[in-house]
Amino acid sequence: MAIRGLLRVGEVCVRVFDIEESRRHYGERIGLIETYQGDPDKIYYKGSDEHDWYSLVLKKSDKSGVEYFAFKTHSDADLDHFDRALTEYGLVVEHIEPGVYPKSGRRIQFKLPSGHIMQIYAEKERIGNGMPLRNPGTIPDEGYIRGMRVIRLDHILLGGTDIVANRDLFKSVFDMTVSEELISHEDETRLAVFLTGSNKPHDIAFVLQPTGSRFHHVSFLLESVNDLFHAGDLIGKYEIPVDISPNRHGVTRGATIYFFDPSGNRNEVFTGGYVHYPDTPTLTWDTTQLGKATFSHDNLPRDSFLNVLT
Repeated sequence: MAIRGLLRVGEVCVRVFDIEESRRHYGERIGLIETYQGDPDKIYYKGSDEHDWYSLVLKKSDKSGVEYFAFKTHSDADLDHFDRALTEYGLVVEHIEPGVYPKSGRRIQFKLPSGHIMQIYAEKERIGNGMPLRNPGTIPDEGYIRGMRVIRLDHILLGGTDIVANRDLFKSVFDMTVSEELISHEDETRLAVFLTGSNKPHDIAFVLQPTGSRFHHVSFLLESVNDLFHAGDLIGKYEIPVDISPNRHGVTRGATIYFFDPSGNRNEVFTGGYVHYPDTPTLTWDTTQLGKATFSHDNLPRDSFLNVLT
């Protein structure tokens, strides 16, 4: 599949209470690579196999949650295309000049029906993945990959009141596919939608909530289940608060651990999942199988997982 248009979630800005505490969690424990600190209230990170300068931004705030998220698109001309398409769809689009965000080209910004702030950009300076582009080898020098051995930012899950409108927007304007859905068996209400614009089972997902602009989790990709258990060992060693210990989702079929940062934001380390193609049919789960859909090893739905968001 030739991936054009929106490529991936390229950046998530998470609000945190304490910068140094968060630096210890995301840098030392998770093992993300700190690449930049501009303003004293922000730090910038990337995964070991990401080439762009950063994918995670931590912003000091008096409340937790997500400040904004941004998709990277294939070309700068896409920004003009999406500007027109979003405006015709009825959204107000704001233009952000190059350099307002460090190492980044121009962006467009708009608010989703769920209340979340989304941006799209095409250009960001590259810092590399610790290996040369010519004769790169297979692994960088020792010490580059550390902590939980995160490869890259994988996906985000957000909560809001009008997730069906979000789904329709991502399908109509961004040509994404609904890979999976969770519905109520009683009245067919959509409780969660999972969308992909790539070969991944999901790039972004939305879960129904009584209020808008909620943040469920940011997910970091690992290479293998062995790395997932290594991450679990570190979580136990450093007594990081756990939401869900090692398990597997029915939705996406990915192996997972959920845990919290010091500000109460949920993190996930994730590996596996099926390969998605444009002709892969949408998979639908209903709440008679909520346990299997969420955590297929023990088939037990967790109240905290469904209802704790920042």
